[in-house]
This record gives sequence, structure tokens and C-alpha cells, in this order.
Amino acid sequence: MTTSTGDERGRQVIAEEAAEWFVANREPLDAAQRAAFGEWLRRSPRHEEEYLALLQVSRRVQSSLAESPSLEALLEDVRSEEATKVSPLAAARRARSYPQRPWLYAAVAAGVACLGLLVFWGRVMHPAPQTAQVPAESYSTGHGQQLTQALADGSVLHLDTDSAVSVRYERGLRQVESERGQGVFSVAHDPGRPFRVTAGSAQVVAVGTEFDVYLQGEVTLVTVVEGRVAVGPSASAVSPASAARTSMQVAAGEQVRVVRGELPAQASAVDTRHVTAWLHRQIAFEHETLSVVAAEFNRYSPEPIVIESPELATLQVSGVFNVDDTESFVAFLRSLKGVGVEVTPARIRVFKL
Repeated sequence: MTTSTGDERGRQVIAEEAAEWFVANREPLDAAQRAAFGEWLRRSPRHEEEYLALLQVSRRVQSSLAESPSLEALLEDVRSEEATKVSPLAAARRARSYPQRPWLYAAVAAGVACLGLLVFWGRVMHPAPQTAQVPAESYSTGHGQQLTQALADGSVLHLDTDSAVSVRYERGLRQVESERGQGVFSVAHDPGRPFRVTAGSAQVVAVGTEFDVYLQGEVTLVTVVEGRVAVGPSASAVSPASAARTSMQVAAGEQVRVVRGELPAQASAVDTRHVTAWLHRQIAFEHETLSVVAAEFNRYSPEPIVIESPELATLQVSGVFNVDDTESFVAFLRSLKGVGVEVTPARIRVFKL
């Protein structure tokens, strides 16, 4: 299918804006800049796609810098970018199509490589002083709200409904404290400063990857979308039962369930598209109990769904539901055999016929 000149120009403008924000994020943004960047990301899914694609190019080049700082290796890596197809970061977004702009990615890769060379030789000739600690910053969402926020280190934070985190930066660590709810972290690669998320009794450590953390009371679910992370008990949750096993490696497509600081015997394989469906304001289930589905829907719905018949709570259902379309979910419930639904101004009653 041919693309109109207007569409092509629009994509080029977005790509240029993404490149400008990429360069701006090389240094910490002030409050006004962070607000402007967050608004730009939320304005269109394509904005986020373009920026995340540039982050991936940057990570790959920075990885090469860490492994070999030779000029020959850097130049070879930049040349190879021209023939490399850039794939989106999140598995939840792999189904989308991305226009190819090798000139832009090669330019960013070359820019990052040149920046890396300058930084490398600058550190040799003039060692940089230790950076000062940045005060913690807090981000939160209300009921039914979501947030996409660029962080000062180049990482991107996605917060789901009723969620709150605080972020602070130290000389050798990027620290996130999850107070409640769920978030996806697209982590900018920085071997010198691991990215650590503490959520309840669990602790997740990554360098450059993408993962989902869902805090559910005494349970913390960690799902790796891309890359690999180390998961272990948080400092406050270490006990004689959990001390024997301090951490475990979790790869892309795997999930671990940490209960009161105790790790499972092994990670479980999951469909990350289902876990991160909330990024598209959807919830997805396969053979899950109706009580769990209703509880997830209640995180977004203004009218709570109340299952009044205990025998219906264990009924298994499958499907993908739009969290903003309560009527469709009610219609789905009414289609189930032996299930009655009554919608009132205060709640949605589900009972056995």
C-alpha cells in the first residue's frame, strides 16, 4: 500500500521530535521539561514507539562501548546499524508495524557512538567528579488513571491504575520504591548504575531491560517482557526461610510470584501480552476464575462488580476485555449459562439463576 506524502511527512516530524527528546534526556530534565515530555509521549502511541526504538539503538551501541572501547569496533558497530532492522522494545507492542527509517537510526547510533568516544577519552584525561544524589521524585495515578513518565536517566515508566512509586538516583544505583499497584519499567542501559525496584517483599535488579511489577498485598508478581532481571527478597523481607536463596534469574517471557519474601522453585512461562494488556487499557485472561477477572475489572470500573453467589466465583472464563467498556463485559456475563446480572447505580450484581 502506498503512503501519502502527508503521512510520510508526519512520520518524519514525529521521528525528528523523538530524536530531539532523546538528546534532551541525555541530561536530567527539570520539572517543566519532564511534564512536557510526558505530555508528548501520551499524545500518540507513535510518539512512544519512536522514542523506545531510539532507546533500543542507544542501548545496543552503549553495550558495544562497554565491551570494547576501541575506535575500530565502534565504527564497525555504527556501520552495521544501517543494515539492522530495529524491533520495538515491548513484546506487548510487537504486533504493531513500524516504518523503517535506517537513516534516522544510523544517525542516532553514530551520535551515541561519537558521544561514547568523547566520554571515554574525557574520563581518561579528566576523571569526572562524583555526581550528587538527586532527591526522590514521586509519581502516582488515581482510580482508572494511567501514566507514562520519562525518567531522568532515559528510562520510561508506565503506571497502571491506583499505583504509586518513588524514584531516586545515587552514584551507583537507580532506586524505585513501589508503594502500590502495577508498573512497567523500560530501563535505559547503564552497567554502572543498576536499576532496582523494591515492591513489597520483592526486589528486582536490572541493567537494561523491560519488566512488569504488580504489588498485590503480600504477593509481588514480576514479569520480564524483554531481557533478564534478578529477583530476590527485599531487605525488610529477608527471613531464615528466604535467606537460603537470595535471588534468581528471570528471563523474557517468564514470571515469578514472591510471597512474603519467599521465591518459587522456578519461574513460570507466561504470555507477556496478557500481563501487559493494561498498557492498551485491556485485561486479558485464559481460564481464570470469575472472581479474579472481576477484581481486575474493579480496578478501573466506577461501579464495582459484586459476585454474590460463591459457586460463580470459581467459574473459569477466558477473553480480552476493554476496561472502559463495562457494558460489553456485562453482556459477556449475561451470555454465561446460569448467570444473572443486575446493574444498579451503585454496583453490578452477579448471581446464579
